[in-house]
Amino acid sequence: MNKNLFIPFIMAVFAISLFTQCRMQNKNGLSEDMLPPPPDYSDTTQWYVTDRSGEADVFYIISTETGDYALDGKEYHFAHTYNDSVRQPLYSEMLGVDTLLSGRLNFYSPYYRQCSLQTFTSDSTAKVRMPIPLDDVRSAFKYYMTNLNQGRPFILAGFSQGAIILLQLLKEMDDSTYARMVAAYTIGTTITQKMMDECPKIKPAMGAEDTGVTICYNSVRDAQCSDKRHERSAIAINPVNWRTDSVAAVFATEPTPLLPVAEQKKDNLSVSLDPTTNLLFVSGYTAEDYVLPLIGQEGNYHSREIWLYRQQLRENMARRTTVFSKKIKNSRR
Repeated sequence: MNKNLFIPFIMAVFAISLFTQCRMQNKNGLSEDMLPPPPDYSDTTQWYVTDRSGEADVFYIISTETGDYALDGKEYHFAHTYNDSVRQPLYSEMLGVDTLLSGRLNFYSPYYRQCSLQTFTSDSTAKVRMPIPLDDVRSAFKYYMTNLNQGRPFILAGFSQGAIILLQLLKEMDDSTYARMVAAYTIGTTITQKMMDECPKIKPAMGAEDTGVTICYNSVRDAQCSDKRHERSAIAINPVNWRTDSVAAVFATEPTPLLPVAEQKKDNLSVSLDPTTNLLFVSGYTAEDYVLPLIGQEGNYHSREIWLYRQQLRENMARRTTVFSKKIKNSRR
């Protein structure tokens, strides 16, 4: 495997061009002429797919790859899934996550009209705009289950904006579909108690092998580096030792995706779950800190949530899939 594939993925995730916002109109605050055309999920160009003939699938919802941009004399706040230049960073994340996490599993990821990064500078703006990407991914997941899944177990995974959408899919999921879900990996978001009360299918992961559960975590240097816009997450787990207590896990990894791994010394990281905040406290990180444009702050490792734990996540997806498959086989005896 060419480890340099990791570099363009992470760079694309956060190399976002920033433009000025424009006014939107109508009762939803959105003007139709400001919306790109909706994806047609019967069109194969609206999917990134790797079919490995695996026993299970990963259905992955990408994070925010889009900034406000101008196209054909118009300004947009949503990704245009049929425009090559807008699609490229979306594709780069899909390729990168597939390379990092899938292992022997099949990988399906839909292009969707995700909100721009600027959307998340205001809770009110995000509330108005998020129904567009949610509708797209809802349609994509329905198409996937009907036409692509072919009865296999599946893992739901989403990062940042994708994790927010994932939680809504889980809330709307029927029992027969949920029965085929190995686990849901909601990376880089918050799950409140209210969400859990409204969605019984959000079951906190308590270890490395439970299935039908939801995995959630957020990494910071310390509590002062958390995203103050969000509430304390009601659930969290350490993705290194798969514990829900404060016992620290130590491991070594290359600190940054922005350099070839062969050119880096590994960091010896200590990762512990803080019970007060339900945040992962990470010490030993030596790379120059990356701060997200507009919404990030120094010491918040949101941009590294997949990279740092890539080996642990890949191994855990495979492990949970094996456990799930054994349960299904035993239930049929």
